[in-house]
Amino acid sequence: MTENQEIDELKTLKREVAKLKLEANLRKSLADQLVVQKKIADEAKEEVEKKSKEVEAISNQLAKYLSPQIHEQIFSGKQNAEVKSNRKKLTVFFSDIVGFTSISDELESEEITNLLNFYLNEMSNIALEHGGTIDKYIGDAVMIFFGDPDSLGIEQDARKCVEMAVAMQKKMNELIGYWGKSFGLKNDLQIRIGINTGFCTVGNFGSEDRLDYTAVGAAVNLASRLEGAAAPGSILVSEDTFLLVKSLFSFKEPREIDVKGLLRKIKFYEVEFTDPVKENNLNLSGGGFEININKNLITEAELNEIKSALKGLESSVK
Repeated sequence: MTENQEIDELKTLKREVAKLKLEANLRKSLADQLVVQKKIADEAKEEVEKKSKEVEAISNQLAKYLSPQIHEQIFSGKQNAEVKSNRKKLTVFFSDIVGFTSISDELESEEITNLLNFYLNEMSNIALEHGGTIDKYIGDAVMIFFGDPDSLGIEQDARKCVEMAVAMQKKMNELIGYWGKSFGLKNDLQIRIGINTGFCTVGNFGSEDRLDYTAVGAAVNLASRLEGAAAPGSILVSEDTFLLVKSLFSFKEPREIDVKGLLRKIKFYEVEFTDPVKENNLNLSGGGFEININKNLITEAELNEIKSALKGLESSVK
């Protein structure tokens, strides 16, 4: 090999070494960039997950202020937060606690708060089980409607509403004896219920800054009037609701009432429903005794106490 060839080969080797060094540096630089990008991506992912959890937490909090159906409509994008309403045929439900004002005077504020929260929780669970849209709580009163935002059809909406009302009254019967034991009430709570079916305007009402999703109209007012006319422990339905569900429930003979704002009398029907809870109540009485026991509520300790008292009474009578 000549001297020139050696020089050329050396130059070639130097170029190859330089090329390899450059490639190594590029690989190292690329690896460093990948590490940086991965770190950025991980941080971004953590931030997204954090924000997602924050949104989910806020959503869960808001869900407590909205009926589940309305909450789902808003967060799915089906419902916009704007002043907007539609005209629909709804079945509207109203209920309240009989004599709640006098009950409030009997109890301390903490006790009335606990009682009301317990009662509303029980009624709300039943409403949600039957697919009702809980409109609002007005003190001890509850407004619920069927047919918006989702509807099973006018007849099925009415059926679900009446079924819900019957379930609520039965639940109140199950709780006989509970109110005195847990909240110190002298008398058990009773509720009255009014139901009407008719066209309502339903949607968002209010201002651009504060909205309320509700239903308004004459049909809503009539449901409220029927609730006010109902006897404790009863369910009154309008003729319009009756015609939709008359083959599904038993009713007493129709009656009529005067309704404020209407020139004609309004016909209504009272729902008859069996009360299986009565089978769980033991009522015994005689010349010298009266015993009322709710089999659902009595505890084993209380039962043993009764047995002990009866044994002592038996020995004294002998």
